[in-house]
Amino acid sequence: MSEKIPLEQASGRLSELVHSLGPTDEIVLTENEQPVARLLPSNISRAPRVPGTAKGQLTIVKEEEMHLASFTDYMP
Repeated sequence: MSEKIPLEQASGRLSELVHSLGPTDEIVLTENEQPVARLLPSNISRAPRVPGTAKGQLTIVKEEEMHLASFTDYMP
């Protein structure tokens, strides 16, 4: 269940809101009708990280002498 509550209303009853959260509940706090924060139960578990899932998404470019020359003032 997702519920939107203005920040002004939530500030006085934060403890009540936190303790009322169920395992799948979410409370969106709004200010000027724009979402500014979310309250979620702390028992939400994330899926375990799997090594290698980002394989091929990072490219390491060999350092170029010309490019590094502009940083000589900052190098020891």
